[in-house]
Amino acid sequence: MTTIAFIGGGNMASAIIGGLLKSGRAPGDILVLEPNADQRSRLQRELQVITLEAPGSVLQRADTVVWAIKPQSFKAAAEANLPHIGKALQFSVMAGIRSDDMAKALGTERIVRSMPNTPALIGQGITGLYARPAVTARERKEVERMLASTGRTLWVNAEHDLDAVTAMSGSGPAYVFYFVEAMMEAAVEMGLTEEQGKTLALATFQGASALALASPETPAVLRERVTSKGGTTYAALTSMEGSGVKPAIVKALKAAQRRAAELGDEFGR
Repeated sequence: MTTIAFIGGGNMASAIIGGLLKSGRAPGDILVLEPNADQRSRLQRELQVITLEAPGSVLQRADTVVWAIKPQSFKAAAEANLPHIGKALQFSVMAGIRSDDMAKALGTERIVRSMPNTPALIGQGITGLYARPAVTARERKEVERMLASTGRTLWVNAEHDLDAVTAMSGSGPAYVFYFVEAMMEAAVEMGLTEEQGKTLALATFQGASALALASPETPAVLRERVTSKGGTTYAALTSMEGSGVKPAIVKALKAAQRRAAELGDEFGR
């Protein structure tokens, strides 16, 4: 069994580690470098993995290194860890750090960049993936196996497409929560309780998403089937169209995509 080292032991790292352990990975095959004492204690107590306060030679055991730290900490962390991790596949869950910049800092072309989202914490996420050409097919499969318990994966062929993935699914859960907030507010104004509004909104999103996943029809066709001209759904959608909701959503996602690209420029300086 291969050894995986995590640089950073926060929520996303913990989600991946938890999945690895559930799939049968031994805690002794997982190393976590985490300077924060409270976080190290939690990892040891809850997951029983090997934790490190500072970089050390034990990291040389790692076949894969997962970078799960804040982007602004990457350059200093790369310099400190480089003597111990040069032979490993490098896998990043850091937003905004491009693989070119990782390659320069780490002296390797074997890099996979990812963009996960927060539902990965409960095994319902989707992670966008980009591999540099030096990454082998076998290593791609290893990455997929590592992430299997966090949800689905989607490979892109061009790294800049990860900016669109960030806008779509990386930031996407917040859009859903925003819409749910609006539905809860409407529920209260229509005489229901906030809790009733939350229950109805979340069940509706869950059910509609499941139906869209199970159906061969497009979302547009499914929407049309719910919409009878002159009915309640028609009234709601006509109001949304009049308010420009759809173009506003498209504009918002493009704003997120632009910001993702800007962050790559900033962290690459």
